[in-house]
Amino acid sequence: MRSYTRVFHAVPDAPAVDVYANNYLIVKNISYKQISQYLPCLKDLRILRSIQQGMVNPVLDVNIVVPPMEILTVAAVGTLSTIGLLVIEEPKCCTSSYQTNIRFGHLSPNAPTVDITLQDGTVIFANVSFKDVTDYLTVATGTYELQVRIAGTNQETPTSKSVRI
Repeated sequence: MRSYTRVFHAVPDAPAVDVYANNYLIVKNISYKQISQYLPCLKDLRILRSIQQGMVNPVLDVNIVVPPMEILTVAAVGTLSTIGLLVIEEPKCCTSSYQTNIRFGHLSPNAPTVDITLQDGTVIFANVSFKDVTDYLTVATGTYELQVRIAGTNQETPTSKSVRI
């Protein structure tokens, strides 16, 4: 009945933070774009508190209930002045070694709604807005050139890159 949780720091203007659960330090000095390993939760209630490194006043103080047998990513999102947590459920099943499941989470607070496309323009995830996390898509393992485009247009954002899946 064990659950697992990982922490993702997705707040571009926030400092590195320490993350506490039930008043115990579980992640130290996590910076923007960093994600922790999955951490086991032995109880079904888990209280996460995210505070600035070396500070007494919390940047964010939020209670989160983690049910038994769940796998979660807890992402700090927004900007420092609008910071919040986004709890993302992870799958509990596996795919074959020749396939993988992918999805897209829009965690950029200042970006418009986007489409994720292949290089040829094929849309794989459409109209994804800030704080949206898509359903999973099963694909063959390989290298894909993914593009982030402003939704409904051919206008690419500067974040497109090849991704090995």
